[in-house]
Amino acid sequence: MFPLIVLACVFVLIAVRRVGRFRLQIWQIMLFGAAAVLLSGSIAPGAAVHAVNLDVMVFLFGMFVVGQAMEESGYLSYMSFRLFCRARTADELLLSVLFVMGLLSALLMNDTIAIIGTPVVLSLAKSASAVTIGSVASPIGNPQNLLVAIYGNVQNPFVTFGRYLLVPTVLCLFASFGVLRLVYRRECNGIHMTQVCPVLVDPPLARLCRVSLVVLAAMLAVKVSLVFLGAEVDFRLTYIALGTALPVLLLSPRRLETVRRIDWTTLVFFAAMFVLMESVWLSGYLQSAIGRSGLALDSPGVIMTLSVLVSQLLSNVPLTALYLPLLQGLGAGTEAYMALAAGATMAGTLTVLGAASNVIIIQNAERRCGESLSFGEFARTGLPLTAACVGIYWLFLV
Repeated sequence: MFPLIVLACVFVLIAVRRVGRFRLQIWQIMLFGAAAVLLSGSIAPGAAVHAVNLDVMVFLFGMFVVGQAMEESGYLSYMSFRLFCRARTADELLLSVLFVMGLLSALLMNDTIAIIGTPVVLSLAKSASAVTIGSVASPIGNPQNLLVAIYGNVQNPFVTFGRYLLVPTVLCLFASFGVLRLVYRRECNGIHMTQVCPVLVDPPLARLCRVSLVVLAAMLAVKVSLVFLGAEVDFRLTYIALGTALPVLLLSPRRLETVRRIDWTTLVFFAAMFVLMESVWLSGYLQSAIGRSGLALDSPGVIMTLSVLVSQLLSNVPLTALYLPLLQGLGAGTEAYMALAAGATMAGTLTVLGAASNVIIIQNAERRCGESLSFGEFARTGLPLTAACVGIYWLFLV
């Protein structure tokens, strides 16, 4: 019972993010929960170590290294200028941001893009939906998709995610443009864009980033080709992340500085989350309560509804980590796992609390650009957009 009490406390603290005068970060709250179950003996130290998935941790590390190097070198700003320089109006820029950031999120993970992408466009916080929606169609697009791909035993993850989620994701990006254009129609009307090409801060590091992106594209192509050729090769997603980071780690004289400045707090969050969720699962109370609920928890419709709603309290990554063992126990099919990936990710478009990447974008916008986005303003676009996108995914999955 104690792990459930701790989990409930974590729920509340994540929702309020404050204790008295102290403002807490999500990783601190999760670390508190993991420490509590460890100190209470609810999970043994050996079991806690075993609960931390090294594949996920290594993958995140590799992606964060590449993302940090892109920011430090100025290559991200330069690449963004090359991608957005043809935009002459606010509408064109908005559409470009949605699809380009969506594509980058699918390749580099949305938390990475949330960290490194905010300085590129001051209005990116209002286009946070691109970072969320674009990541749905890839097993490496966001942390929850990575968990689904690894723990859900999804065969041929890139092909499977693309088959089920690519088309509805493209439709959702167009829906996002429509909603944002309607809500911010006054800001978009009559505005003409003038852009200046940024200077690379560190050209040698920028060249290594370019090599990393080429390696990433090549390894993704190899992964997909092996699937179509039917080759039985253990080519893990972790290898893709490590291969992408190696040019920076091996050849950059700034490697130590880059590694020191990556988002270590997110890695702490994941390690602590694995420990806490494992202790909850080992307690057995959750399984008993769900068994008495009578809900068809492996139904895609139920999965998407619960994922969107519960993630507003717990955030979508912990929700996914908690839901996956249930689906495994129920022997759920591929559609159920794809519904979990879509629902948990789309939870991030409903409110600021639905995804950690939202908080990252807004915090970076406030710190670096003086821009902010209130809970109410986010929800003003989030409510209709989430309803539209969940409906689209529903049509494709249910």
